[in-house]
Amino acid sequence: MFNSAVTKLNAPPVSVVLNWKESYDQSQGDLIDMSQAVPGYTAHHDMLAALAEAAANPELARYGPVEGDMPLRQSYARHLSDIYQAQIAPKNIQITSGCNQAFVATALAVAGQGDRVLMMRPCYFNHESTLGMLGIAIDYVDCDVDHGLLPDCAAIASAITDKIRAVSLVSPNNPAGSIYPPDLLLEIFKLCQARGIWLILDETYRDFLPLDQAAPHHLFAEDNWQDTLIQLYSFSKSYCLPGHRLGAITAGPDLVFQLAKIIDNIQICAPRTVQHALTPMIDKLADWRHQNRQRIAARVTVFRQALDQLDGWELMSSGAYFGFVRHPFSGVNSVEVAQIMARKAGVLVIPGAFFGDGQDAMLRFAFANAGRDVIAKLPDRLNQLTL
Repeated sequence: MFNSAVTKLNAPPVSVVLNWKESYDQSQGDLIDMSQAVPGYTAHHDMLAALAEAAANPELARYGPVEGDMPLRQSYARHLSDIYQAQIAPKNIQITSGCNQAFVATALAVAGQGDRVLMMRPCYFNHESTLGMLGIAIDYVDCDVDHGLLPDCAAIASAITDKIRAVSLVSPNNPAGSIYPPDLLLEIFKLCQARGIWLILDETYRDFLPLDQAAPHHLFAEDNWQDTLIQLYSFSKSYCLPGHRLGAITAGPDLVFQLAKIIDNIQICAPRTVQHALTPMIDKLADWRHQNRQRIAARVTVFRQALDQLDGWELMSSGAYFGFVRHPFSGVNSVEVAQIMARKAGVLVIPGAFFGDGQDAMLRFAFANAGRDVIAKLPDRLNQLTL
């Protein structure tokens, strides 16, 4: 017998979709893979050199501090203080093995059996499955399709019950690409503060905000933020390091103390080679990160232009790494549409059904790993698509 909380989960969505590659016969040219959210360019050569050097250091093969190596915590805290114009200290930082582990640890720290977490829908599937396997129930607030798939604070307030322990947000959003304005984030933060519950804010894609937006928000400047806000981050996208698994949680020292207990039972410490290599690169690669922000912003523009040329396809929201699109095939579920797209058009995307109930007319396009010239091919391929 298996754990029923696990057997109820879907198979990993990205793995399912990547298996569809084999169905394509190359009749339309090379496969356009817009499924998994990964950067299509490689890590900076200085980053790769630092990784190689660190891998040869025998000291880094030993266990490190559960909270993360102090030089990285210090460097990352300084970086955050600069971004958010607030005082963030190393004691506020817990280094994790990727952002998914950050969410697992956070969920365990703030909720247990019988508790509930409020999520926005469409929702990031790994957050949903994490809570499911932990036995933490989920309530949902559907985002407003008429306002760029942003959540409504009044709807969130109405959905908070005495069982809710946290509100979970992702901004820039996965899968919608929508970017939550600072005023909206502050309003939701104030609501959570007033209700005495946590705000979990996943900012994995914060380094890919629109070029005209400065700070993502100003929540770290709020009084007593440490009693309400838990911020999650991944180094994977900004530094092209997904295989090295490195993330971070920023929170109050009391929560970091609880997180260390959890991390010690999961992995003891995050990978140390990449911690050591990355520490000086946070400052050193600032210009390179900005160039990549410009690169992704250009892909957002080309993607929107491509959707304008598609008959019957409706772009619901886009930004950072993603576009969330309503397909034109009424009555056909998103899994079937995505499979046929892969087989006939050679375009690989994630079906909306993987992002929660009510999303079956949607598809998620991830354009960070596709160049502008590749994205521009979408109209020719998809306008010819028949089911």
